[in-house]
Amino acid sequence: MIFDNLPTPVLILDRGVLQRNLDAMRERMRDRGVMLRPHLKTAKSAKVATLALGDTDGAVTVSTLAEAEYFFAAGFTDIAYAVGIAPARLDRVAAIRTKGCALKILTDNAPAAEAVAEHAAGNSSTFDVLIEVDTGEGRAGLPPDSDDLLEIGRILDAAPGVALAGVLTHAGHSYACEGPEGIRDVAEEERAGIVAAAERLRAAGLPCPIVSTGSTPTATHVEDVSGVTEMRPGVYMFNDLKQLSIGSCARGDLALSVLASVIGQNRRHGHLLLDAGALALSKDISAHDADPAIGYGEVCDAETLEPLAGLHVAGVSQEHGVVPVDDPTMFDRLPIGARVRILPNHACITAAGYDRYHVLENGAVTEEWDRVNGW
Repeated sequence: MIFDNLPTPVLILDRGVLQRNLDAMRERMRDRGVMLRPHLKTAKSAKVATLALGDTDGAVTVSTLAEAEYFFAAGFTDIAYAVGIAPARLDRVAAIRTKGCALKILTDNAPAAEAVAEHAAGNSSTFDVLIEVDTGEGRAGLPPDSDDLLEIGRILDAAPGVALAGVLTHAGHSYACEGPEGIRDVAEEERAGIVAAAERLRAAGLPCPIVSTGSTPTATHVEDVSGVTEMRPGVYMFNDLKQLSIGSCARGDLALSVLASVIGQNRRHGHLLLDAGALALSKDISAHDADPAIGYGEVCDAETLEPLAGLHVAGVSQEHGVVPVDDPTMFDRLPIGARVRILPNHACITAAGYDRYHVLENGAVTEEWDRVNGW
């Protein structure tokens, strides 16, 4: 059997599915004349990043400075750190940039912009800064018509050593859509908002070379990209049950799974126990709004990845996954030691529990690819 020699739980990454996903997004962005700056917070792997871009000569997005350091060491030099900058991190950012990395940082507030300006003046450091714009998610960023947008732009543009690099937004609310039509509406809202912000900066005599958008749903379904210079999808590389539930991918596009073993049969209470619990699967239940029966992940045949008679991980403790069994014959089909694969609700969070991928290719596990964790 393919997986008999692997310890469990482990991450299984299907290289063929991964490559199809990467090729499709790269072609989609090329056809629309928009640069792809993939968000690597999902994969956190230099190998995956190289496949996503075709080589290391491309722009990428990260969510931690540990990722920025890791990908720069792997040869990627154009990196956007797409999390609001804390002033205490500026020394680390400056150190990365001093080594030759064109690391861009992000803010949506004047105090942080002033801290960037002060650091540049006091340390002879340089920074490229994007202003975060809220186009509907409501998590972070300034409304496109905010007076603060221009204030922050002027603080950054006037500071020696600081470049106002542009504007950035994330349509995270696209994850709440119920299908492609709703996602297309959010994609247009995202585009219109970020372009309006860019035009306001330019009308005020401020530079705005980068106009950055993108979530996997909006990048997959966007129709009009007028005024946008780049998109930053991330989870499209692997996809997950959430993306499947909202119509951003098909079942055949799910590249990531967790290999687990049956470690218990509790016939009295009617469930199996797996060695994949909260740390192996996460406690993300973001797919529940589409199908509450998904639980913490869908249980599938280890070899074929076909769903097993509606089995799902209904409960997790730290190292245990509880799988209710309605059909008693499943106890015979899945004896102690049997292997299954679990499709995760949210690939980014599930993958964060592991330090590597076991890569499945042509019916065999052929490689292990590293990934970076931490901050």
